[in-house]
Amino acid sequence: MKRLEDHRILVTGAASGIGQATVLRLLDEGATVVGADISTDGLVQTGELAQQAGSDSRFTALTMDIGDETSVVEGVKAGIEALGGLDALVNAAGMLRAVHTHEMSLASWNQIIAVNLTGTFLVIREALPALLANPRSAIVNFSSTSAAFAHPYMAAYAASKGGIQSMTHSLALEYGKQGLRAVSVAPGSIKSGITDATPGFIPSDADWSLFAKLSPIVPTTLTSGTAAMGDPSAVAGVIAMLVSDDGVFISGTEIRIDGGTHA
Repeated sequence: MKRLEDHRILVTGAASGIGQATVLRLLDEGATVVGADISTDGLVQTGELAQQAGSDSRFTALTMDIGDETSVVEGVKAGIEALGGLDALVNAAGMLRAVHTHEMSLASWNQIIAVNLTGTFLVIREALPALLANPRSAIVNFSSTSAAFAHPYMAAYAASKGGIQSMTHSLALEYGKQGLRAVSVAPGSIKSGITDATPGFIPSDADWSLFAKLSPIVPTTLTSGTAAMGDPSAVAGVIAMLVSDDGVFISGTEIRIDGGTHA
């Protein structure tokens, strides 16, 4: 028996990167998964990969924009109905922009906070009643190493991820007696669509020496641009553990997954 058989899981950010890798890992472990994302084309690719692995019968794609409240309310409801309930939620969706803080517009700041922090909150809010219907359930939120370590030109992103990390602690305490566990993963130096796009957002006059401390010490052959990166599957494996019974005594904390970047 696979450890996630009979587990019903909603994953946001399922169209690419770590979110997509997480969907595939959860399916491989026996879970039934609804993968949500704003990118319909990306979700089609996730479905094709699930089909290649022979697990597509347990995968449902859901187009949802976590930056839009109506989309979240309707999407989470549809996802829970498709699953017939909910045992775990993985909030992998997010966005990153890089700019000199003194040049960041309020609109850009608000967009990053709205998608990363408020979007995560909205999905949690809508999913909580279904999660709390179970004697045991789990939420895995996506923080980032930027929440605790300096990432230049990414103040809004860091603020959003720090907020997610703090919110996760509150959730763990508030709902722990009802059987809900809440944990954050804090990836760093992991190859994804976000990291591949980041060099295009870095200011043209950036001081690249500020990134010197952002390289993993664990050997890896993957890169984003010239930066060494880990495989998204490394994060997906940790998430699979966290939503399973193997993570039953882990709550109210964060797990850093960065190949020793911040050792």
